Amino acid sequence: MDWFDSDYYHLLYKNRDYNEARNFINNIINHTRLKKGSKILDLACGIGRHSIYLEKIGYKVTGIDRSANNIKIAKTKENKNLRFLKMDMISDTKLKYDAVFNLFTSFGYLNHKYNLETIKNIGRQLNQDGLVIIDFMNVEFVKKNLIREEVKRVENITFEIKRNFDQKYIYKDIRFKDKKNEYFKERVMNLGLEDFKFYLQKNDFEIVEVFGNYELENFDIEKSQRLIMLIKKSQSK
Repeated sequence: MDWFDSDYYHLLYKNRDYNEARNFINNIINHTRLKKGSKILDLACGIGRHSIYLEKIGYKVTGIDRSANNIKIAKTKENKNLRFLKMDMISDTKLKYDAVFNLFTSFGYLNHKYNLETIKNIGRQLNQDGLVIIDFMNVEFVKKNLIREEVKRVENITFEIKRNFDQKYIYKDIRFKDKKNEYFKERVMNLGLEDFKFYLQKNDFEIVEVFGNYELENFDIEKSQRLIMLIKKSQSK
């Protein structure tokens, strides 16, 4: 069973802050002045919490995710301006968008080749004057403040969580018992701002602003919890 496609994944993270997510979206929209009615691609949309809110405040949204379970849940909220597709991040929807959002560290789960293909795919689907938002964790802050072991009780299940990192990845081991003993592993690449600059420049993109939190304050590699990049196609091409 794939962890991201399992009901246990949604159970463990059921208390994610929807108000924080909406506040972040509002801040991004106000900052970029993205016109109402613009077409947005929510890349790796999960169960669609950002997509649903974006449509609610006036945008035409397509959310894609590789998890069949996520898309099944998200599709219950579909309407004429909101649709969800089971697709990989490197798959082309064959449409053009005014903005592409990749939020809540939904990047860097495989390897550098896949990351480059993802950025290339974003470029194929983005209008020339469109914008891209990538919201990733600040790995330097995460590693410095890593909680090595944690126990979370959610409903009737006790999750035992261990975290560690090496030069390439940050890991999370998750163990619990329901009907049987279960074990899953999350792994995300140890990517910093320079890695993203490399991926983006290779595909004729440039970072125009970098923020360190959902209030869009300036990025500080030592103190910021997030690495949020506002990206556009390079004007030199």
